[in-house]
Amino acid sequence: MKALVYNGPGKKSVEEKQKPGISAPTDAIVKLSKTTICGTDLHILKGDVPTCMPGRILGHEGVGVVDQIGNAVTAFKPGDHVIISCISSCGTCDYCRRGMYSHCVNGGWILGNRIDGTQAEFVRTPFADTSLYHVPTGAEEDALVMLSDILPTGFECGVLNGKVQPGSTVAIVGAGPIGLAALLTAQFYSPAEIIMVDLDDNRLEISARFGATAVINNKDGKAVEKIMKLTGGRGVDTAIEAVGVPSSFVTCEDIVAPGGIIANVGVHGVKADLHLERLWDRNISITTRLVDTVTTPMLLKTVQSRKIDAKKLITHRFKFENILDAYETFGAAANTHALKVLIEF
Repeated sequence: MKALVYNGPGKKSVEEKQKPGISAPTDAIVKLSKTTICGTDLHILKGDVPTCMPGRILGHEGVGVVDQIGNAVTAFKPGDHVIISCISSCGTCDYCRRGMYSHCVNGGWILGNRIDGTQAEFVRTPFADTSLYHVPTGAEEDALVMLSDILPTGFECGVLNGKVQPGSTVAIVGAGPIGLAALLTAQFYSPAEIIMVDLDDNRLEISARFGATAVINNKDGKAVEKIMKLTGGRGVDTAIEAVGVPSSFVTCEDIVAPGGIIANVGVHGVKADLHLERLWDRNISITTRLVDTVTTPMLLKTVQSRKIDAKKLITHRFKFENILDAYETFGAAANTHALKVLIEF
């Protein structure tokens, strides 16, 4: 089969690889029909994720059809149309029983990281019964790719950890796909204001269409000043960091109101400053999280009922043979205006 392979920082290639086989009775082999590229894949290519070793097939999102199952798989059968979760959950360890699937001692975020991932014609999915989801009859496949990762990530790590509430004020720093997913799902809780911050006017324009009440371009470095003015000098109740660079985290520190929450979503490859000299007496909370995908069943229902139009996040489409072009487009989002790129087999 053909696959997109990570060959070390800055290096990737399409290669012929052996089709995966069943290696544990709880495995399923899924034939991919659609996948996508995540910002985390770009972090891997930058060398920010040392657990991902050269030779690994990248990707942790996708939908497809079950090709084979291990003899312990009971919830799926060959021919079933499925969503692949970015998190593999054994369902029985202590962390899984606490709903922290991302820290499953037997799984977690392993696809496209510790084991071969979904940017290939076939993928081996461990713990299939608790790591795959049935595609409802008549559901739009394109939208469902967004349920593998970005919608639950934006919702769980940003909105839920940030304790967004009716009437609250929210700022999301970073209007990429994850920030936009947080924007879409924050509206479940009817905050009074959702302020989006980015450096890209196109993404800010999209944010306004998606429901942001205010957008701020921080090219002039004055986002903090503008947010404080918008909030009457108080700051925001929830500051969601959705970039993964030190400056955006510091921006969240500067705009959070007393009693507020900084919810980190971004993948950080280098240290960020924590200004406790300013924050020690402000009653704030700082949360971190890797998506657990515990909300995927609920989000699947909201997508199916069209309460969320997840297809709006897709801006480009490529055939798998052009996946290197897809990476170039996604990596140059400021010029290409890319959000999610859909890759079809």
